[in-house]
Amino acid sequence: MQIESLTKSFGERVLFENISFGINEGQRIGLIAANGTGKTTLLNIIAGRMDYDSGQVVFRRDLTVGYLEQDPQFPAGLTVLEACFHGQNEVVQAIARYEQALARNDTSAMDKLFARMEALGAWDFEQRAKQILTRLNIADLGQKVETLSGGQLKRVALAAALIVEPDLLILDEPTNHLDMEMTEWLEEYLAGQRMSLLMVTHDRYFLDRVCNEIIEIDDKRIYSYKGNYSYYLEKRQERIDAADATVARMKNLYRRELEWIRRTPSARSGKAKYRIDAFRDIKEKAHARRSEGTVQLDVQQTYIGKKIFEVEHLGKRFGERVILSDFSYLFSRYEKMGIVGNNGTGKSTFIKMLLGLEPPDSGTVDIGETVRFGYYSQQGLEFDPGARVIDIITAISEHITLSDGKQISASQLLTRFLFSPQSQYDYVSKLSGGERRRLYLCTILMANPNFLVLDEPTNDLDIQTLNVLEEYLTAFSGCLIVVSHDRYFMDKVADHLLVFEGGGKVKDFPGNYTDYREWRKEQEALAAAQAVPAPKAASLVAEKPRERVKGKLSFKEKREFELLEAEIPELEAEKAALELEMSSGRLSTEELIAKSERIATLIEEIDAKSMRWLELSEL
Repeated sequence: MQIESLTKSFGERVLFENISFGINEGQRIGLIAANGTGKTTLLNIIAGRMDYDSGQVVFRRDLTVGYLEQDPQFPAGLTVLEACFHGQNEVVQAIARYEQALARNDTSAMDKLFARMEALGAWDFEQRAKQILTRLNIADLGQKVETLSGGQLKRVALAAALIVEPDLLILDEPTNHLDMEMTEWLEEYLAGQRMSLLMVTHDRYFLDRVCNEIIEIDDKRIYSYKGNYSYYLEKRQERIDAADATVARMKNLYRRELEWIRRTPSARSGKAKYRIDAFRDIKEKAHARRSEGTVQLDVQQTYIGKKIFEVEHLGKRFGERVILSDFSYLFSRYEKMGIVGNNGTGKSTFIKMLLGLEPPDSGTVDIGETVRFGYYSQQGLEFDPGARVIDIITAISEHITLSDGKQISASQLLTRFLFSPQSQYDYVSKLSGGERRRLYLCTILMANPNFLVLDEPTNDLDIQTLNVLEEYLTAFSGCLIVVSHDRYFMDKVADHLLVFEGGGKVKDFPGNYTDYREWRKEQEALAAAQAVPAPKAASLVAEKPRERVKGKLSFKEKREFELLEAEIPELEAEKAALELEMSSGRLSTEELIAKSERIATLIEEIDAKSMRWLELSEL
């Protein structure tokens, strides 16, 4: 696919101008830009959902495209499973034509479509849909789409885009409404596919692990970086430094040329005309300014006393679903807590109980007198689409006090939040999703809170805003509770976690999310080792191998021993699964050869690891 000299504007506002880039087979491209600069618009253009001013979008003739929209919609009346079949892709169309031929009992058409279905791999389409929906925690496949929440609808749309396995997959914020386990599964799934990928996401770990190229829209132009997100950060800074150095050189040259122009007015004719023309070009480059702004979050924070809040024996359930069971916690001053857990485990409900928005079934929440909450909800604010940006802020206050004691106007505050004087008088209906989120954050901080409670604050914010928000929260001198599925964000701002495990169980973990994931992997490996005896070597080991190992092996050897106990059963299980597949009679010759080679490799690995296990157990 090739984009050539593409330009798009809305009235006088130009989003991008004469941009060109291509997407080749196997490329995994992440698209980065500030909110409101055209990321979603560009995806809509490529997907054929929106017109453009000039240029062209050229597709390979037989290219299949899948698209996950930022806010997907399905016709009312469809079930979840039917929504996955609702589309214009070739697989879905082939299934629909086959069903029609079947209904007509048209054996001739059925024979032709049978071969086409076989070539497209359409026979296992429904099974593939069920597997992906299950991984995305969509269990009721007969549920009507109009009864789904926004998050569930997004996950159904993601499943619909994945199951057709298109040549080019376009994803607009795919990790929104996914919990951390789902996001990690999606990383692994995309890494195992051969499709090309173009996506917009604020999840920086996801960008780093999935993408092999980053393209950036900056100042209406496009820049390409042949690497992942970490590489992009490094090379982007080099580009900015080089541009700044060029502007500095041009400013020095401009000063010298300006002196010449003023000193020798008579030289403005004849041979010196070329120098006059060059002077105009130098002046333009010397006065070039980067349009990139920086969100400034230095509002004053209200004093907070020693008593924050204390939770005692808190309990909450909805029917048979237990959210909390006899939970107690003493929140300390300046604490920065992260709350994580799978969707539906009660994280948002817990926050609402702390804020008094949801009554507990049992227990108490005692809040200190000086606590002043600032609550950023997952749903956000429903702004009046006909209201102007400036009116929303002035309705709260005409002025705000900064951390240094100075006062600024509502308009000046909006400027610090990257709303230009012109855009401050735009109607809310013209704002992008990320700009609305930024405006919402602005309304929260205007109240000068000393205790911030943020429920999914990273959704729809651009990476630039996220970086500054992380810096602000790190330096925030009040208290913080943040619920987020953004692993990078949680690692930066939270010093410990409450992990909602489901069934009313909550674990207090002293560390960030990466620490927790490493700890949990170790616990899972230990549990697997205790549940399944090691093969072959198990009968040769002494009665109490674990006690003897603890006493005589080094720490490194003990860790190796524990990992071997977990790895050997996993390899045995994979070998058994492959043997079962080979006996099914459904595999092609190439697949049989590939799986038999894998089994041979597994046998060697199992034997080597079993021998090493035996060596360690006998020390």
